[in-house]
Amino acid sequence: MNFLTTTALFIATAVAEIIGCYLPYLWLQDRAPVWVLAPAALSLAVFVWLLSLHPADAGRVYAAYGGVYVATALVWLWLVDGVRPHFWDITGALVAMAGMAIIMFAPRG
Repeated sequence: MNFLTTTALFIATAVAEIIGCYLPYLWLQDRAPVWVLAPAALSLAVFVWLLSLHPADAGRVYAAYGGVYVATALVWLWLVDGVRPHFWDITGALVAMAGMAIIMFAPRG
């Protein structure tokens, strides 16, 4: 897979995981009804399925995905929670994304 396809798939995967975790969080905080647990479970199932679409070895995919998750979670923080990320948040996300690119796209013999 090329860089854009891989990154887009990782972003979709991260959104599915965040939704799957955020909805139960809202319920536990008494900010959402119990029925949100059903779409949360579905979202987590989609998360697992999306991770399986990568052709690379599972451990490598999980490691690289973590970098994209960090960046996506900060976008979520800003767009959904209304908290603007700080300079160091963005810097950390860029480092994590660089790590993802190294893990996924480094030449292997």
